Amino acid sequence: MNLEEEIFKKSNVNFKKVKEYGFIETKDNYTYEKEFLNNEFKAIINIDKEGKVKGKVIDLSLNEEYLNIRIKSQDGSFVNKVRNSYKDILIDIKNKCFNTEEFIFKQTNRITKYIINKYKDNPEFLWDKYPGCGIFRNKNNNKWYAIVMNIDKSKIDNKTGEIEIINVKLEEETISNLINKKGYYKAYHMNKKSWITIILDDTLTDKEITKLIDESYNIIDNK
Repeated sequence: MNLEEEIFKKSNVNFKKVKEYGFIETKDNYTYEKEFLNNEFKAIINIDKEGKVKGKVIDLSLNEEYLNIRIKSQDGSFVNKVRNSYKDILIDIKNKCFNTEEFIFKQTNRITKYIINKYKDNPEFLWDKYPGCGIFRNKNNNKWYAIVMNIDKSKIDNKTGEIEIINVKLEEETISNLINKKGYYKAYHMNKKSWITIILDDTLTDKEITKLIDESYNIIDNK
């Protein structure tokens, strides 16, 4: 994950604020340039129409991209000074032009809004070690009915890449009927007889997922 992805991963762009900040709109994206560190470097930030942020730092003395900030092993005082100054620019853009989201991916945040609106339950982030793991619990009995996790896909499949999943509690027969269908997996880190894992990458529609969340809530509520 690069610097831009790390900083903007739980945020959603507000294009009106982007324009007010000073970004210039083109056909494909919005561009912002700023010189820093006594005008020795220049940050060039691009935000595409989907809200994805890319950027680069130009060493103005050489008129070429300063790539050392991308290399983790490069941690000398000067490189860190340039890297941190560039990160400060990105963070300022995030704070002033983006809305903070609970999770990384769009479907996860849509599903989260559904739960909050219907059940008035906000995600609880219980573990500092796992900041991408949020649980939803029934206020009537304090039991969990949905758990969102940020994991590598290799944990549940033979592919790799950062994903988000949701675990919901279902009847054993329902799990048996779903488990071999696309988008459904054996429960990750939960009892596989009582829980099922659903990938949140738009493989399944929001309607399919929210229906199962409702089932999970009702199972927990009845208990």
